[in-house]
Amino acid sequence: MKYVIAPSILSADFTKLGSEIKETEDNGAAYLHFDVMDGMFVSNISFGIPVMKSIRKATRQMMDAHLMVQDPIRYVEAFRDAGADLITVHYEACPDVRKALVKIKDMGLKAGLSINPNTPVEAVREYLEIVDMILIMSVYPGAGGQKFIPESLERIRDARKMIRETGREIDLEVDGGVTLDNMPEIMEAGANILVAGSAVFGGDIGENVRKCMEIFRKNE
Repeated sequence: MKYVIAPSILSADFTKLGSEIKETEDNGAAYLHFDVMDGMFVSNISFGIPVMKSIRKATRQMMDAHLMVQDPIRYVEAFRDAGADLITVHYEACPDVRKALVKIKDMGLKAGLSINPNTPVEAVREYLEIVDMILIMSVYPGAGGQKFIPESLERIRDARKMIRETGREIDLEVDGGVTLDNMPEIMEAGANILVAGSAVFGGDIGENVRKCMEIFRKNE
């Protein structure tokens, strides 16, 4: 299984965003995670299309757009145009989940589906023939710096079991409270894409990413 670290720029220093992103890329981070919040689906507001568009020119990383917004189908085309490679929508935020996923796929992008901690994992089953990735939220969305919810490990195991049953290669991403300390058990549970904010951008960014890559190598 190929493991990927996806640094969340929500935790970056925006006064030097370009150099910090480059540091993650130079040290092995293949993805860059964008937590997009609209103040409706979640209580906070973060950043949007102009930020992604400006960053797209500065990196070759996979642009992982996590749309924590109400009725996200309205924005997927604009994020595609801004440079997104993968767009993840929330099960809880879509009036028509299938329609949103199909639109993302029809635009030639990878499609992800996310569920909150209080949504049964079983909810994703009917979309497994469409999606490229399932995202298990291991905190309640809306703010960075929260602690990993321990019960998420069992949810990750359940999601990975469902994925195996399909016979398809579907990534399993985890977002929320991921640290260098808990990465091994998250990976053991079945996740292969780990979103990390402060665990990457807190302190020495290059060293933090290198430590993540070392953990991956030990578990591949």
